[in-house]
Amino acid sequence: MDVNSYLQYAGSVARTGTLLQAGFSERSIRNAVTAGDVVRLRHGIVALPGAGPDLVAAVLANGLLCCASAAPHHGLWRLHPPERLHLLCRHGAAAGAVIHRGSVVPPEFPRPVAGLTDTLLHALRCLPPVEAAVMVESALLQGRTTLDYLRQRLPGNRNGAARAVLELVDGTADSAIEVVARLLFRSQGIYTRTQVALPGIGIVDFLLEGFLIVEIDGSSHLERAQVKKDRGRNNASTLTGYAVLRYGYADVVYNPQKVLDEVWQVLRGRVIR
Repeated sequence: MDVNSYLQYAGSVARTGTLLQAGFSERSIRNAVTAGDVVRLRHGIVALPGAGPDLVAAVLANGLLCCASAAPHHGLWRLHPPERLHLLCRHGAAAGAVIHRGSVVPPEFPRPVAGLTDTLLHALRCLPPVEAAVMVESALLQGRTTLDYLRQRLPGNRNGAARAVLELVDGTADSAIEVVARLLFRSQGIYTRTQVALPGIGIVDFLLEGFLIVEIDGSSHLERAQVKKDRGRNNASTLTGYAVLRYGYADVVYNPQKVLDEVWQVLRGRVIR
């Protein structure tokens, strides 16, 4: 493996000390820089051209990507990109970044990314509850953590709010937006079942109060074959006695009140509140 290949493995940026530890000589590092294959960002730090800005910023700050900033590097759902970089640093600070302290697992060495457990624990303490729940649900569905495992690492009163977020996670969503919708409906006291198999219809995203089907449409629902399938499911639902509402990402995330108003308009026809 040459310097270039190792940097790709390391996330495109690394300290020269990391390269030396991996067995590369100072000469091989200098040769890679001279050839233009590698860029020296400053003394002691090199990167591939076009290295990810977030990874570069983490190494320059002597830290690790963490919390919402680490989510895509772990393959986790993330509702919104964070406005500021989230870094796990043992000491010091970085201008404009949200700094997290404390670690319970090794990092994703040699990538400058905090371990999955640290990423989730800091998200639970730091992010709005819905955004943290989205990340945890993603990891749970991948079989990479459990709620009990995380709960045990959030002891004491100071972690009470973080533990409460875990109560929002149940591992039934197929996407980040379905987590948001589920929490939106349940926050209103609506009896909500998820991923329900209905005879003659198939599996629906949500069944509210036993009769209102709510489907959350992703980009695949714009494809011709899927449009035809959705039309058939909608017709079958109506003929079987169910009401149906469909929403997209923008509806649920940016206009949740409109979604709730329409849901309640249907529910109030049969449900006494």
